[in-house]
Amino acid sequence: MQHTADDQTSAQLLGMFCFSLILNGFGNGMTVAMNLGSALWTSSAVNLSHAFDVSLLTILLIEGVAVVLFNAAVLGHLDWRRIAGNFIYMIPFSFLVSGFADLIKMTPLVTLPLVIRVALDLIGIMCIGCATSIYQRINVVLHPNDDFMQIIRFKFLHGNAAIAQPVSFLPPILIDILCVSFTHQIYAINIGTLFFSGCPRGRDRVC
Repeated sequence: MQHTADDQTSAQLLGMFCFSLILNGFGNGMTVAMNLGSALWTSSAVNLSHAFDVSLLTILLIEGVAVVLFNAAVLGHLDWRRIAGNFIYMIPFSFLVSGFADLIKMTPLVTLPLVIRVALDLIGIMCIGCATSIYQRINVVLHPNDDFMQIIRFKFLHGNAAIAQPVSFLPPILIDILCVSFTHQIYAINIGTLFFSGCPRGRDRVC
């Protein structure tokens, strides 16, 4: 039985998509476990989970649904295909992040010297950047948070990724500030967050 070029291309795209999804989940899970700085949306989920004493998985799912609804409001209509794609990525991603975080927390990695843990955290951030670059280039489905950045980039900012990226970070930053003011504790914000914030993450850039 012969496979067509289209079949091979589809299989390759699916393989790349699954790889990027797992890599993204692992990178985020690593940064959560190290607690030395996560991606901004992830840090907001971590701080919300501590503020409301709810599991990280639950918060990631709720936050994802909230962003899907907000994106639809910004667009002014319900794009069901787009929404389905958001959920296709967001649901397994949420399980992977919380699963990897819980798994890594049970290993000796979290007790290693600070310098090594910082290095592991930064490796996690690089995994996030690379995974995001891969799946945005595939351009099949997007996580709601990344879709939010693309929506404001093209709807309001004339395709300017340099401006859209920091603007898209304003909601998680606000969430973090509110959570810290409530709990008087700060989680998942550290050197890794600064490193993440300096990584370009548009479709035309690779972290």
